[in-house]
Amino acid sequence: MHQDNNIMNNNNHRFLADTGLEHAIDLLRQTPQALENLPDGLPQFGIGERQTLDLLAPHVLGRAARLDSPLAFAHMDPPTPWITWATTLWNARLNQNLLHPATSPFARDAEKKLLDWLTPFFAMQGGHMCSGSTLANLTALWAARDAHGIKKIVASSAAHISIGKAARLLGVAYEQITTNTAGQIDTAQIGDLSNACLVLTAGTTATGAIDSLALAGRAKYTHVDAAWGGPLRLSPTHAHLLKGIDNADSVAVSAHKWLFQPKDSALVMFRDLERANAAISFGGAYLASPNIGVQGSRGASAIPLLATLLAWGSEGIAECIDHSMAMAHTLAVELSRQKNIRLWAMPDTGVTLFRPLNMSSDNFFKHLPTGMFSSCVLDGQTWVRAVAANPLADIDNINAAVRAAVQ
Repeated sequence: MHQDNNIMNNNNHRFLADTGLEHAIDLLRQTPQALENLPDGLPQFGIGERQTLDLLAPHVLGRAARLDSPLAFAHMDPPTPWITWATTLWNARLNQNLLHPATSPFARDAEKKLLDWLTPFFAMQGGHMCSGSTLANLTALWAARDAHGIKKIVASSAAHISIGKAARLLGVAYEQITTNTAGQIDTAQIGDLSNACLVLTAGTTATGAIDSLALAGRAKYTHVDAAWGGPLRLSPTHAHLLKGIDNADSVAVSAHKWLFQPKDSALVMFRDLERANAAISFGGAYLASPNIGVQGSRGASAIPLLATLLAWGSEGIAECIDHSMAMAHTLAVELSRQKNIRLWAMPDTGVTLFRPLNMSSDNFFKHLPTGMFSSCVLDGQTWVRAVAANPLADIDNINAAVRAAVQ
């Protein structure tokens, strides 16, 4: 009995919060730098929770990429608002599983509420959340195959790699269409779509280009991969850029991009929800309700997004997006004035490509702060890539760094 009491006391210590939780939050507000190597092998005896936090903080926090840096303008990965940290902590504490209604009584309601709020922006009927747009795209194309009988998937050569992955996994033919000079799918090269799922991209990864959404509805099934550009629909200023998306059969959006959510958070939405769900649902004797989509167990990722929308409203999301778009425009105008820089094009969705003319792109990066920009390759040439995902960026200092680098 004495031994059982010791085990119970240990378990209470391991699972119930104590002052170590407040210590973790204190560390989060810092950027610890002193490093101590982690053990080479699995320890037999633990060092304790507080000591573990002190050991890990310089690695986890000190060695991380700072996406909220005023000079971070490189990737489609934004900083996250602090309300998502708090609600993600709540999620970790509760470990809700949306596979079972009994283990997620509010979390399932939260997801439905969230979809009810967001689907009207895209003229979709409903959907669900999943871990990233790779799964969202796969889910939509699965529904296209099994609910609509498509025989091939057609997308541009600039489509995200998840489209090719989905075609391979689903055993469906995949046809890639070349892009035009604006980085969009070349409509002149599109053939017969009577048995096809046409995938249109609203914000390509490399250039941010938006395929002509006037094509939506012309194929047997149309899916829009709006992982990056989808949240523009929440902006009264920029919603017109996605005109035509309401004619799609499904839409995927990455919430961990321009909805500023933690990884892994995405939405897949359908015009005909009942038909789609019937094709992508599985049941089992142990399930109280059908399991819809690719994932089985999944967490309550809707709650941080629900909290963000409650705290900010659609206007707050739009404000961050509009500010980001304005910074991208400011950068592009500045670049166009530099005689030693070639601008690829004015940005459509906050993604700006350029390259220096007086040095290689690789050498140019050496003159910039680490992490300011990223790169991509187009037609065999390396271009500098700037992505307006960070509303906290200091565009004046970024422009000054560019000017100094090319002089």
